[in-house]
Amino acid sequence: MSVESPSAAPTGAVDDPGVASADLWFDPACPWAWLTSRWLLEVEKIRPIEIRWHVMSLAVLNAGRDVPEEYREAMAQAWGPVRICIAAAARHGEGVLGPLYTALGRRRHVEQAAWGPETFAAALAEAGADADLAAAADSTEWDEALRASHDDGIGRVGMDVGTPVIAVGGTAFFGPVITPAPKGEAAGRLWDGVLLVAGTPGFYELKRSRDVGPIFT
Repeated sequence: MSVESPSAAPTGAVDDPGVASADLWFDPACPWAWLTSRWLLEVEKIRPIEIRWHVMSLAVLNAGRDVPEEYREAMAQAWGPVRICIAAAARHGEGVLGPLYTALGRRRHVEQAAWGPETFAAALAEAGADADLAAAADSTEWDEALRASHDDGIGRVGMDVGTPVIAVGGTAFFGPVITPAPKGEAAGRLWDGVLLVAGTPGFYELKRSRDVGPIFT
């Protein structure tokens, strides 16, 4: 199938000048992207933002790389959920991505469900999407569109990062990588900080080694 090239319009453009856009590129398989997404949903409650959801793929990102066998197996399984997200957005519109990601991510990261037809069908139903889209998990039909969405996100930050990628006001970053996801005003303060660094010309990176795993509660 053919796909259009990603839009070159500034990511930060929204209809209401008082509302900031928060574009998030996610892979449903990534626990860190899940936590970042839950933080953004908290921010949405207390700051004037519009979350816009996009798909990227760790399987695409790591294709051809020398990775451990265990990770290679995980990447083989990671094709299914991203293909389903792209197929669902094509049929139902991009508005389905937020609810579908929530349905997929909760099952995977909170409930520890395995990827498979049952998980995919239940998530699609919860998001109000057609159940037959579960078949997209095993089809290459949507891979061109998947790569276009992935390339749009990763092209904004460079190849030496992973997921999540967020874009604010035309500036994109990898991260923030956080655990657990801040709630309430703590979530808002972190967002304020993201806006601050995004508006600082020449700012590129803050990082430290992780000493805990993802905390989902």
